[in-house]
Amino acid sequence: ERKLVIPKFEKNIAANLSELGMEHARVKIEKKALEDFSPTGLDQIEFLFSPNKGSQYHSIREVASGGELSRLTLVVKSLVADAIPLPTLIFDEIDTGISGDVALKMGVILKDLSQRHQVVSITHTPQIAVQADRHYFVYKSQEKDRTITQVRLLEEEDRILEVATMLSGSPPSAPAIENAKELLRV
Repeated sequence: ERKLVIPKFEKNIAANLSELGMEHARVKIEKKALEDFSPTGLDQIEFLFSPNKGSQYHSIREVASGGELSRLTLVVKSLVADAIPLPTLIFDEIDTGISGDVALKMGVILKDLSQRHQVVSITHTPQIAVQADRHYFVYKSQEKDRTITQVRLLEEEDRILEVATMLSGSPPSAPAIENAKELLRV
């Protein structure tokens, strides 16, 4: 059954990567039979990646940049989530190595996924953060000899300030606050 699914999966990955600014990127999934049964089955699966037109396929870990890996992760997770029931998807710093238009497109993809799944995204990119239905601020505080991680739901005004801080640093500038309002469409 995997042999039948692999070509379609490869094609869907390439199509989705194209939407994220990687028009010539391709993925090839190699399936190798193992001699003995393992905890993951009788097959070993490896994703090979060709990021540019005319480039050879190599192991993802050898050739993918941080931004390419972020986009690949989002695409593969979203395709898998739509194929099998996954109630919650967690993306931890899915924005590594991306910015601008690509970040905005990734944010829209995450927003679309959130219509079918619960999506938790830890991000430092305003284009992704503004797509959230709920925006939480995670911070650490020191109590005596230990660090405590805390989470706070941001209401409208605090959310504007946090997105503005993501844009310009702390304290946020007046233009960054206006930009944050525009991104949030407040």
